[in-house]
Amino acid sequence: MDECRHTKDIQKVTPSALGCEECLKSGSWWVHLRLCRSCGHVGCCDDSPNRHATKHFHATQHPIIEGYDPPEGWGWCFVDEVFIDLGDDTTPQNGPIPRFY
Repeated sequence: MDECRHTKDIQKVTPSALGCEECLKSGSWWVHLRLCRSCGHVGCCDDSPNRHATKHFHATQHPIIEGYDPPEGWGWCFVDEVFIDLGDDTTPQNGPIPRFY
């Protein structure tokens, strides 16, 4: 399958934090950030030690994340396992994002 059945679920969201929400609370670090396009949760990517974006998907079943540091113009559907071209439908950052790599 090369199509995503969940693009209709993409929402305009407000980012939950200026960095990975859980890593900021625990003092951990991340490599890249991912933004949930269902609720605005900011989590770290799978190259990060804690993989919070994927954990968020497993906990919530929210299907689509956006590459978020800076907004990169692509999304990923966890369910259909395909990339999505978001074009100009990216989420602006609420301020400077700290870097940890």
